[in-house]
Amino acid sequence: MPDTTSPAGAATTTGTNPAMARRAAMAGGVGTLIEYYDFSVYAFLAVTIGPLFFPSGQPAVSLLLTLAVFGSAYVMRPIGGWFFGRLGDRRGRRHALVVTVVAMGVCCGLLGILPTYSAVGVLAPVLLVLIRLAQGFSAGGEIGGAATYVAESAPPRRRGLYGSVTALGSTFGFALSAAIVGLVSTLTTDEQMAAWGWRIPFLISIPLAVLCLWVRVRLEDTAEFAEMADKQEVVRSPLLQVVKERPGAVLRVIGIAIAMNGSGYIGLTYFNVYLINDLGFEEQAVYWTSAIGIALACVTYPIAGALSDRFGRRPVLITAYVGYLVIAWPAFAVLGATSSIVVVGLVYVVYMSFNGFAQVPAFPQFTELFPRRVRYTGVALGFNVGTIIAGGSAPYIAAQLVQSTGDPMAPAFWVMGVAVVGLVTVLTMRETSRERLPV
Repeated sequence: MPDTTSPAGAATTTGTNPAMARRAAMAGGVGTLIEYYDFSVYAFLAVTIGPLFFPSGQPAVSLLLTLAVFGSAYVMRPIGGWFFGRLGDRRGRRHALVVTVVAMGVCCGLLGILPTYSAVGVLAPVLLVLIRLAQGFSAGGEIGGAATYVAESAPPRRRGLYGSVTALGSTFGFALSAAIVGLVSTLTTDEQMAAWGWRIPFLISIPLAVLCLWVRVRLEDTAEFAEMADKQEVVRSPLLQVVKERPGAVLRVIGIAIAMNGSGYIGLTYFNVYLINDLGFEEQAVYWTSAIGIALACVTYPIAGALSDRFGRRPVLITAYVGYLVIAWPAFAVLGATSSIVVVGLVYVVYMSFNGFAQVPAFPQFTELFPRRVRYTGVALGFNVGTIIAGGSAPYIAAQLVQSTGDPMAPAFWVMGVAVVGLVTVLTMRETSRERLPV
């Protein structure tokens, strides 16, 4: 079987039920929002919990270790992608998505009751790493599953618009976590925040996970998967199948994921660390500015989805990467030069709006590269490998670049580098937005 995606001349059942398409988009978006809230709370609390789990006479050392643990969760994402991809391609998309959200909610709740270094010594950071690894395992199955479920349920010519809800959910999860952390830090003193306040954002994940579980268990599986099961097209080993049949597609997903996550996580996680630690902005102001800026940027996500349906995935993705090449340096220059939190907020909005153009077309593009029998696995594998290379590592690499060079502008070169990777990758792809999903 050739590596390039065929036009898939055979008609599929995708998108025949508008009501199901809307429910699928909502369930994918809400679930991904909660999943990424759970996953990102840690990043927004890094400055607070660093000394609690990695006490050191040098604050920079505590912070770097805390960010390294944040990145360690991504080590498990490809394994989680394999596990949940196999589950989703063999047992059903819905089944896998229910398990991911339960697992993530449990892990985040456990972080909220975790003892600190002062209570149990070195066991505290060990437990922290183990729970973060479990979170990474769970997150490895979320985006690939949500993107597959929504794409298979959406009308063929509106996969970008419907799929934008998944991207919006993942990004808005960061905004929600920033808002919750900001609220808790506003209502507590610095001493209370360090003593017990940091636990509250983690514990809030438990009722959120219950809400998401209620939404997802009420869904049916996609008609696409049902048809595949009826025709006995389910393969025994989706991972081996996709690596053997579609290695080029997997590599392209990896390239786009490197660009999307390597640039996006700078705005989603590193900006707040940079503003608080390096520039001395007040924590509460940064949390609220981050939440509002990211949330406002999310307004552009459905626009990016509609544009990718109208003009194609490639033009929108190229616009995003060229945009990052242009704004990366000015964004860091403005942040370093300003003392106005309003200006910081404007940088957030502009920077994360480009993330919408990089992220929204990518998810339907991923699903359009794989046949349905290995779609969940292919998307999850490529996306998670790309994320481990340039997603979870992005805030650590950015902080390390500043620490080792003494240049606060150094992370801008990282953003430009991953944008070039994305640009080169997209130029090797053909347009698939106007075709049916391959069968």
